[in-house]
Amino acid sequence: MNSAAARGLASIEGGSPPATERTPLLQQCVVPSSPESVLELSSPSLEAQKNFLDLKSRRETSPLPQAQLITLCLVRIVVPISFTQIFPYINEFIEFLGVTDSSQIGFFSGFVESSFAISQLLFIYHWARLSDRFGRRPIIIIGTLGVAVMTMVFGLANSIPELIVYRCLAGFFGATASVIHTVLGEITDSTNQAAAFPLYGITGPVGSIIGPLIGGSLSNPAQKFSQITDTPRLLTRLVLFLQRHPYFLPGLVSGIISLLGVALAYFCLDESLPSRRRPITQNGVEPRANSTSESELGDDPSFPKLPSARTLLSIPIIRALSLSGFALEMNGTSFVVLFVLFCYTPIKQGGLAFPPSVIGYALAFTGLVAGLTQLFLMPIFLRRFEAAKIYSVCMAVWPLVFLVLPCLNIIARCGSHYGLDGADGLDRVSGELDQIGNHTKAILWVGVFVALTLSRVGGIAYPASMILIKNNVPCPSYLGSTNGLVQWFMCLSRCVSAAFASSAFAVSAKYNILGGHFWAVLHALIAVGGWWLARDISSSSKSTLSS
Repeated sequence: MNSAAARGLASIEGGSPPATERTPLLQQCVVPSSPESVLELSSPSLEAQKNFLDLKSRRETSPLPQAQLITLCLVRIVVPISFTQIFPYINEFIEFLGVTDSSQIGFFSGFVESSFAISQLLFIYHWARLSDRFGRRPIIIIGTLGVAVMTMVFGLANSIPELIVYRCLAGFFGATASVIHTVLGEITDSTNQAAAFPLYGITGPVGSIIGPLIGGSLSNPAQKFSQITDTPRLLTRLVLFLQRHPYFLPGLVSGIISLLGVALAYFCLDESLPSRRRPITQNGVEPRANSTSESELGDDPSFPKLPSARTLLSIPIIRALSLSGFALEMNGTSFVVLFVLFCYTPIKQGGLAFPPSVIGYALAFTGLVAGLTQLFLMPIFLRRFEAAKIYSVCMAVWPLVFLVLPCLNIIARCGSHYGLDGADGLDRVSGELDQIGNHTKAILWVGVFVALTLSRVGGIAYPASMILIKNNVPCPSYLGSTNGLVQWFMCLSRCVSAAFASSAFAVSAKYNILGGHFWAVLHALIAVGGWWLARDISSSSKSTLSS
């Protein structure tokens, strides 16, 4: 530090400039009322003092609460595992319960699968408000325990109504997921959220991978023990039990994972609600009971203690985040549904004619890209750009995601008709992928890679939305309710998006609207609407950068 800056520092901290041989010994000290007021005094270097104040105003990076963050991620992964573990076997389960009509199997399986999300929709906001009153930790423990129990008993159902009841109860308890989002916002700040939120964001994709693996590998296990039923009696009884309940084991394993989440929440998770946690000073001494916490000082007394949804929606940026969150979830859910349908549909009907195994590899690649994007790109973006800007750009990517897919079908059709690979195009339009040459296949895979990568870039908007909610609540005590409200809009979108997307695809193919690609244009327009809803967030959002 130069001499001018040193004199400025001395004047700020000591109240007067250092004495020199020209300074009167009895000169009266002038003590400024604040560091800023010292700038009004005579100083050898006004610029040096300003630079010093700028350095003092910058916040140091807060240490990342690693133990709490790891606990939170492990608890968070429970819900996607429980939600997705039924997907590989639910159709067989419905058939096992006596439904033989294939069309009815699809109807009942879809109803069972969606009942979880519908139940979440009905109760997610109420759980969030309860967490504002009773604390985050007890709500998370109750919800995770309920998910564990309902997941384990799901495989014991003997009728379709029982399946629906158990699944609805699982969704009821799983609606506490928004409270976990709130805890993440309360244990981090603007200086360390760039590292915490991306790590937390990968729990959803990882859980969505683990769940189907459990369901697919552990369903109907009695067939694997059929050749050893003559050995121990205990094992024989176990095999007989699994023959009566062939889909109990995957639910049991998923439920045990959920119970581990309950144990972690009980023993390791601290209460984060500002009004209920016990503040500790640096020397470990608990402050006086009548002291006021920092978060309480930030509360606006003009707002009610427990806000209603109408109160929150009256705040422009919260309303924009809720409505654009609905559009964001519609983009994400619809893309997965449309991508699978598009890849499976014959080329002449507007698709790519990929076999199921290839579609599975593509979806696995999507999960890999999502994880890498969250871990490596998201922290860089959050440190360099405002979260509102990231959110707006990611929302603007989604129209391109939907418009890329029809271009791939056009490439496949052109390669077939005009013989780009040197084979008879009329035969290859039949819709079989193996009738397309390697050159066109390579182009198609590059296009698929571009579409999937763009979709994961658009998915960065999810953690950006969580950060924007955290930084724009009118007072800290509203964080739980606000998270619950935005998640409610996302759950509502999740309930209707899959059916809407599949219906749009079917209508487009049946009536050959826009060459069978009307679904892509429709969803691109919806994505543009979502971007339009998010466009004002940048101008009204608080800064999310640490300095």
